[in-house]
Amino acid sequence: MANLYKKDAPFQVLISFEKYLDVLEHIRYNDRLEYRANYAESLIDSTKNFQELKDGFQDVSLLEKHKDLIRLLLADLFPTGLTNNEIKAASIPLSNVTFNYTERFKNILKDAGKDFEIELRNIDDDEFYVFCCCLIVQTYFKRDIKSSMPLYYDIPNRLGIMKHYKITINSDFTDLYPTETAKIPSDDILDMLLENLDDFQLWKKYFPSQSWVLKGFAIISLVDCTSEVALSDLKSSMIEIDPEDLSPNENLVEIFKSYFDVPELNFGLMLFDKKDQKLGRLPIYENIFTHHVLDFWINAFDEETRKSTFTNLNHNSKPIVISNVNNLDESIKALPSFSILRDNNINSFMVIPIMKDNDLLAIMEFTSPQANSFNGLKLKKMEFFTDMILFSLNRFSFEKNYQIEAIIQREYTSIHDSVVWKFRNEAEKYFNASLGKKMYTLKQISFKNLTPLFGFSDIRSSSEKRFNLMLEDLNQQIETLQDLFTLINSDSEKYLLALDVFENELNNEIKADTEQRLQRLLREEIHPYLQGKLEMKTDKNIKTRIKNYFVQVFTQTDLFYANRKSLDDSITLVNRKLADMLDESQVKAQQIFPHYYERFKSDGVEHNLYIGHNIAPDLNYTSKEVHKLRYWQLKTMCNMEREFQNFKRDLPIQLDIASLIFVYNEKIDIRFRMDEKRFDVDGAYNSYYEIIKKRLDKAHVKDSSERITCPGKITIVYFGMENQREYLEYINKLQKKGILQNDVEFLKVEDLQGITGLLALRISLADES
Repeated sequence: MANLYKKDAPFQVLISFEKYLDVLEHIRYNDRLEYRANYAESLIDSTKNFQELKDGFQDVSLLEKHKDLIRLLLADLFPTGLTNNEIKAASIPLSNVTFNYTERFKNILKDAGKDFEIELRNIDDDEFYVFCCCLIVQTYFKRDIKSSMPLYYDIPNRLGIMKHYKITINSDFTDLYPTETAKIPSDDILDMLLENLDDFQLWKKYFPSQSWVLKGFAIISLVDCTSEVALSDLKSSMIEIDPEDLSPNENLVEIFKSYFDVPELNFGLMLFDKKDQKLGRLPIYENIFTHHVLDFWINAFDEETRKSTFTNLNHNSKPIVISNVNNLDESIKALPSFSILRDNNINSFMVIPIMKDNDLLAIMEFTSPQANSFNGLKLKKMEFFTDMILFSLNRFSFEKNYQIEAIIQREYTSIHDSVVWKFRNEAEKYFNASLGKKMYTLKQISFKNLTPLFGFSDIRSSSEKRFNLMLEDLNQQIETLQDLFTLINSDSEKYLLALDVFENELNNEIKADTEQRLQRLLREEIHPYLQGKLEMKTDKNIKTRIKNYFVQVFTQTDLFYANRKSLDDSITLVNRKLADMLDESQVKAQQIFPHYYERFKSDGVEHNLYIGHNIAPDLNYTSKEVHKLRYWQLKTMCNMEREFQNFKRDLPIQLDIASLIFVYNEKIDIRFRMDEKRFDVDGAYNSYYEIIKKRLDKAHVKDSSERITCPGKITIVYFGMENQREYLEYINKLQKKGILQNDVEFLKVEDLQGITGLLALRISLADES
């Protein structure tokens, strides 16, 4: 037997009217009303020459061939008086084979278009198969499993609005029985199957494909539930907010079209910022929502009027419904901003404030080019999902604030995850005290007896490069202006003389205020002069040259900035890449032992680590954790150096970095400074550590003019031979891995102010093969 289903199913199907003919036989011999018995007999007689109607068939073309006979046969089930009201047809259960439609059903399918094919909504192949098996369990095995999964058809009307119809199925005239290849599951197996409705393969094992026969036909009836389905879809759309991906639901406008039964509908939503008294768009819906009426509202009135309007909304939050824009007052239509409505072909709209506790949260708009699309009845339908809009906006606001707080925490503060527990404990004490109406003074957050680790990857000679590029920018600007004033050749001689003076200063005896004086000359005299030339009847070539000049000017400083921008962009790229690598590697470092970590970006990246028992008092802490972290630090900085060598050739300006690690054995204390919102070393004794860190950057090899740091090498600064032996072990490991070369240098660091006895190891990075 062939399968009449588009999807795989446990059934073989025979279209048959046998069970209905049996009903007619019963009427023929048992009905007391003679006219009914005669009517039943005539229907039975009309089918005698078409035995396939009783025996069953699979050739769907026979439905068309016998359509008049089938219509006559099923006349009692499809009353003529209800044909324009009921949406009804005969069908094979759960298939797209339908026939003998009522007139209303025919018209619905006709409006959908000749290419439309009726199909069940939102049911995948596996769900369909299991659902068919459940029908067998319910019908043949008489299990009351209440298989009531709602079934829907989605059918567009002639205006393109998607209408949703709920399907009810009458299967009185169908029969189910097993084939010879069918398996008859035991009660225990049926129980097991019903406990595993999602296990498609398990169901298919006990109900193999086409192992049962479905014979007969069903009656399907459709009920238009477009509003209910659209309302459910709206609620689902508004509930589904992914905090990791606040992405738009692009079907929202289509859902609104179905819900309001408006084929040409646009929707807009703006959030209200109570602090600034302004409406703001939702960026994620920028290309989906429209804001024509709200734009009109914003642009039609001055700021004071708008603010007073928002204030009034808090006291009188009634929606605005305009069925026909042409009926608006002539004074409104005369406003210049009314063109927004006219240009966007808006002839009907609703504007609805969303309020909570008398505070304005947002304003929605619905617009349509069709007059009379919106009215009071459409507005009434808003009541059914107003609460859901409030829920959605509140949740969006919560997620937005949560994400903003996360960004602030990540980008602007130093409250690292490893120490946040102590802040939380203190905050909880404060909160509990406030609940009991008690006073509580927040205590200082500090951690004592920590071992510090410090390192930096410094961009070498960045200040010198910036100075030279500044000279290039300013010389280029002066040269461009000189060419321009020579071309103008009238009333500009004084500017040429002034520019010559600055050019001489830049290239011979630059002064501390040279750049500032040039900047003042440009801002107060030269640029206003050139702007005036643009407004006058000036030669087109001169105007073009002036415009090209201003294109190169950085508006905030009035100076050329292209070369310095390339340097700044290069430094930004280096900092971001190195910082990202350090942050990513930090995840593994925290697994060694939780520790406080902070990093800073300037002309390079520097980092501080503090490790000790006080950071994680519940964990076992030994000196081994310090050694592991020191090895991690050295290995990570080697990887950062190697990665830099790979991408530095792609930088707009070629740069080099020099990396250093400072090893310090003494314990230090850190304290959170409330004024700066960051941790810092605590006490005068601990400040010695900070002084050393600051002076290492420019330190030299003892009795030499050579810096201790060098591009392409890692420098390790320390006190004492114990640290030297420790780091030589780490270096040996990395040499074996092909990360470092065999060229260790043993150096003495020059005496710094108040600091003597520092030693250093310096070693080159191996070339990547």
